[in-house]
Amino acid sequence: MIETLLAAVPQAAYRGPERRSTPSLPARWLSMMLDEVDYGMLLLNEDAVLVHANHTARAELDETHPLQVLGRQLRARHAVDVARLHDALAGASLRGLRRLIVLGDGDGRVNLSVIPLPDHATLVVLGKRRLSERLSVQCFARGHGLTPAETRVLESLCEGLTPREIAELNGVGLATVRTQIGSVRAKTQAANIRELVRQVAVLPPMVNAIKA
Repeated sequence: MIETLLAAVPQAAYRGPERRSTPSLPARWLSMMLDEVDYGMLLLNEDAVLVHANHTARAELDETHPLQVLGRQLRARHAVDVARLHDALAGASLRGLRRLIVLGDGDGRVNLSVIPLPDHATLVVLGKRRLSERLSVQCFARGHGLTPAETRVLESLCEGLTPREIAELNGVGLATVRTQIGSVRAKTQAANIRELVRQVAVLPPMVNAIKA
């Protein structure tokens, strides 16, 4: 589905009739590479038809997301967002304009980057709905020797919860959570909670290997 992106990639010499019916190796690699990115990415052609969606995008576009795919058309779920999305896609495809737009409201708000590509194609990058993926946090925790309880505290901090909220969520005392945060900071050499969360925020993506 993404062969059109590979025109500039040198192709191997023809090796037999099997290559006529299977995707080229660079195309497969590119598709696999996009599936390891923890930002949702949607590729649209010049007619705004969806050509490719990576694994993260397919997982993100559930019934609560302000974007939806109808047939092979990318559409805003809510009427108030229709004109904003249409203008951004048309601006990218027809005038080469980059846009950052916001769709949805309340807790369902999502930022989108709309990026023009050659041949009037458009790349739509979905903003993250959480600061970091759970798998990335868990790998970070294992790498620093955090206990399961400390890992849960770290995950909660990355979700924006306060120490008091974490204590209430886990049914423990505030002093216990503060002790756990102190232990996490010591193990990760973070000067404060802000620095601790920043360490997680800049982690490279770790996408679940089990993909639907």
